[in-house]
Amino acid sequence: MSTRDSTPQPVVEVKSYTRGIVGPSNEMLGPVADGGTLRVGTPPGCWGPMITPKFQGGHEVSQPVAVAGAEVGDAVALKLRHMVVTSLATSSGVMSFVDGRYLGDPFVAKLCPSCGTVSPPSHIEGIGDNAVHCDVCGAEVNAFRFANGYVIVLDQDSGVSLTVGQAVADRLATQAMEFARLPEAAEQHSILSLARADIEGLAAHMQPFLGNIGTTPSRDLPDSHNAGDFGAFLVDAPHQYAMSQAELDLHKTDGHMDTNSVRAGAILICPVKVPGAGVYLGDMHAQQGNGEVAGHATDVAGFTELDVQVIKGLTLDGPILLQRPDDLPPMARPMSPEQRAAVERLAQRYGQKKIERNGPITFIGSGRTLNDATHNGVDRAAKVTGLSPDEILNRATITGSIEISRLPGVVRVTFLCPMDILDRLGIGALVREQYGLTD
Repeated sequence: MSTRDSTPQPVVEVKSYTRGIVGPSNEMLGPVADGGTLRVGTPPGCWGPMITPKFQGGHEVSQPVAVAGAEVGDAVALKLRHMVVTSLATSSGVMSFVDGRYLGDPFVAKLCPSCGTVSPPSHIEGIGDNAVHCDVCGAEVNAFRFANGYVIVLDQDSGVSLTVGQAVADRLATQAMEFARLPEAAEQHSILSLARADIEGLAAHMQPFLGNIGTTPSRDLPDSHNAGDFGAFLVDAPHQYAMSQAELDLHKTDGHMDTNSVRAGAILICPVKVPGAGVYLGDMHAQQGNGEVAGHATDVAGFTELDVQVIKGLTLDGPILLQRPDDLPPMARPMSPEQRAAVERLAQRYGQKKIERNGPITFIGSGRTLNDATHNGVDRAAKVTGLSPDEILNRATITGSIEISRLPGVVRVTFLCPMDILDRLGIGALVREQYGLTD
């Protein structure tokens, strides 16, 4: 870890990015003080970096920030206070690949089909599918196409958005940087330049969240592949970021979750796998339903403010999420005082002495498939809490849920966990504060 100043700072502002790679090679900013605040402006993820050949990951996340006192084997709680979309428009859709323009993985190792340059610098000429050109030889070089795509304009103040027709999409494409509102240091091309408008006049709610947020992996890897499903493409890959399955499991931190409840008001608890933790964030989406079934959602530039808190001795493999109360699955929502009184009467009726005190908790699981991700989430929950996997399954069935965050393999495993366990883990106070619980 390298930082410019070792004095912990109460507030750290981040306006620099890593060109698609997360890992120990990135210099850390900060350190931010334990209990301090991060203020981060982020470029869009996915489509912009995808059509920018020099990027070696599918996102453009923020430069990591060291957290004072965070050591390997600890955890860091990220309390998301404020989140706002700054883009006025974006474009997204179902993707397809262009054969011959990448080595094994078009997100990581793009290839100019004309001059053979790997990860070539590029520029935009005109608008449409053929707008991205290699700086080395001038050939059209985009490794991606829309199978079905749309351009959408956004109104952050009212929380609504609307897809537009081809004429409007073309006009936005000619002013792509103005409407994308990319941060000054961002290096990606704007996806608005492609002007694909297959869906016109569709209104949609906005509910922004961060698709990629967490702590630095203990080995360099593409930012979009910091999870068990996308990370699987690194296993035995034909490029410099190849690794074995065991290495992937060891090093990743599952920051790329695409979990739509990672939004303002939530608390994300992340593993520390490098000294200082290295908190980074990016891939803000303006909206997304569970599953991200199109493969991509509405990637936008945005601003996030969050507070950090070190949790000593809480060793995690992947994230724990304390969702907003209104994002919890219904079965995991804490009972009202009236319901608790009814439970006490029920216990008296049958002579039951013990009534468990508990709180909601969500474990993120990831893997090649949804089944793999579910097993991973359950196993993580069992390892951390000390409850058996079978008990986790029972608790998730009657006091929680298994929900899909992203296809093909990210899920959230939510259940009510005994408060004495949460206290032993050092997160009982966070759970009580998040859900207004009293003992």
